[in-house]
Amino acid sequence: MSKMVFINLPVRDLAKSTIFYQALGASKNDQFSDDTASSMVFSDAIYAMLLTHDKYSQFTSKPIADARKTSQVLIAITAESRAEVDAVLDRAKGAGGAVDPRPAQDHGFMYSRSFDDPDGHTWEVVWMDVEQATASQG
Repeated sequence: MSKMVFINLPVRDLAKSTIFYQALGASKNDQFSDDTASSMVFSDAIYAMLLTHDKYSQFTSKPIADARKTSQVLIAITAESRAEVDAVLDRAKGAGGAVDPRPAQDHGFMYSRSFDDPDGHTWEVVWMDVEQATASQG
């Protein structure tokens, strides 16, 4: 079995967050979702588990940070093209996300932009031409 990544995010409004991530292109896996959690599938290997604060608190004794005020993690996901980066950001904006909390990064061989979800969790969407990046290293 290949490795999988599950990103667990505390959310204030589970329904609103579920709709937001569906607008980005993730699908909801009802088998692992209920009134306290939504399992959002980005690929066969990448999942975002949206958890109500009560549910999230079952996994940690630490206080839940307010991601609108503090940062603990930056989540990055790849895109197939520069155009896909922009398309994801357009969908995030249309679904109520805050786009480009920092300026886009354009290095020719690599292009990235970021957005904050409704709870303030920051996601970066990155496209990279691996061949060009490797050639520039040599």
